[in-house]
Amino acid sequence: MADSTGGPRSSDPDASRVRLQKVLSAAGVASRRVIEEYILSGRIEVNGQVVTELGTRVDPAVDHVSVDGVAVQLDTEKRYYMLNKPRGVVSSMRDEQGRPDLRTFTDALEDRVYNVGRLDAETSGLLVLTNDGELAHVLAHPSFGVEKTYIAKVRGKVTPQTLQRLKNGVDLDDGPIRADRARLLQAQGDAKHSIVELTLHSGRNRIVRRMLKAVGHPVVDLVRRQFGPLHLGTLASGRLRELSKAERGALLTLVRQAEAARARKD
Repeated sequence: MADSTGGPRSSDPDASRVRLQKVLSAAGVASRRVIEEYILSGRIEVNGQVVTELGTRVDPAVDHVSVDGVAVQLDTEKRYYMLNKPRGVVSSMRDEQGRPDLRTFTDALEDRVYNVGRLDAETSGLLVLTNDGELAHVLAHPSFGVEKTYIAKVRGKVTPQTLQRLKNGVDLDDGPIRADRARLLQAQGDAKHSIVELTLHSGRNRIVRRMLKAVGHPVVDLVRRQFGPLHLGTLASGRLRELSKAERGALLTLVRQAEAARARKD
């Protein structure tokens, strides 16, 4: 809980408030002694304010803490996973038509998690699963501008002019859309197919497929390789793994920055 200035209330008698050193040590940041040095040197922020008092207490379920500008996960009940979703799997926890769904990968987990956004059944790649509703909202809502990067194999030879058209914007049935970035990765020798990388922040249904079809290059295969700061890397198709501490920090930092930017606009 924060005081009227947004900072932590070190004198709050609430039993849920714990010394900052203990909380960050439990989060795996460093030993309590090292964290005390971080506090004294002004490297730690609580709710956006630098703290330098060793007696500072925080509520792990409410307060936002960062070290050197990187958010720290304090709520140990929150879980964050990355799935390399295979083709043919529906982005749903229960498909009414009986098609393969995400339960194939989540049934073995102790915690109940949900997918952040969707990938259509024929699109593979990076899907985030979490029980953190606040994070899921920011990542999925287009108003926060979280970027996603896709690799598409398309029909035909993609020209520089086509890439520029994608960046300038194309008109679709549900309104105009443009790619934040677009580049050609490979043009196959027979000119029958090209490999294109597209980055955009829209969450509209089947948007990449519709954009590429609109410029004359229907998609043959589509993979999402990146979601915000997360990269699919070498994670094999059909594999699920928990995010690393560094990945969680990067993701939480992005979410908090997006929320702060949105608050300033409002």
